[in-house]
Amino acid sequence: MTDAEIAILLLSLKVSAVAILAAAPIAFAVAWLLARVQFTGKLLLDAFIHLPLVVPPVVTGWMLLILFGPQGPIGGMLERLFGVTLMFRWSGAALAAAVMAFPLMVRAMRLSIEAVDVRLENAARTLGASRWRVLASVTLPLCLPGMAAGLILGFARSLGEFGATISFVSNIAGETRTLPLAIYSQLQVPEGEAQVTRLALISIALSLCALLASEILVRRSGAKRGVHVL
Repeated sequence: MTDAEIAILLLSLKVSAVAILAAAPIAFAVAWLLARVQFTGKLLLDAFIHLPLVVPPVVTGWMLLILFGPQGPIGGMLERLFGVTLMFRWSGAALAAAVMAFPLMVRAMRLSIEAVDVRLENAARTLGASRWRVLASVTLPLCLPGMAAGLILGFARSLGEFGATISFVSNIAGETRTLPLAIYSQLQVPEGEAQVTRLALISIALSLCALLASEILVRRSGAKRGVHVL
């Protein structure tokens, strides 16, 4: 691998890691809400969360541009109050990756929480444990492998993110050019097949390792037979 390819790989890993770390607490909260609480509009919320999986990624990037661009309601506020801009920055790429990985993370975590026997949680409540203590001492330990599987799946999905990223933060070398964007760029260059091959093999290897690790964790979690996150 060349120095440029190593830099692309490191940038991709940084973007994906930040995306998953930022999205994980929100994903767990939403997953717990969907798994344990009945409320009006639950079906609509579930559909909205999974929307990035079915709409074209370019549409997701366009929506991020509207919301987080300099003239957007969120992006404008961030720039006025904190001097923070996400446009054409690696942090914007992390945001796009987090949005695209979020549905997979929520789905995996929700299945893991639903696999925890509610009677165990109720027993802890009858013994005087608060809701937060039940969550920390009963629910979390039992669903931890499934949660880890969701994080790994989200990480793999963020590594492969292309459409929303290029629509939102463009394709800037050294700043937003992650593995998929680098492969796309080299496809436009004459005699770029060698670098495309190396980057593609790296992407395949990382994705395959993530999928295998995710499936191993799901099987170890003791989830119900036939329930998988994929």
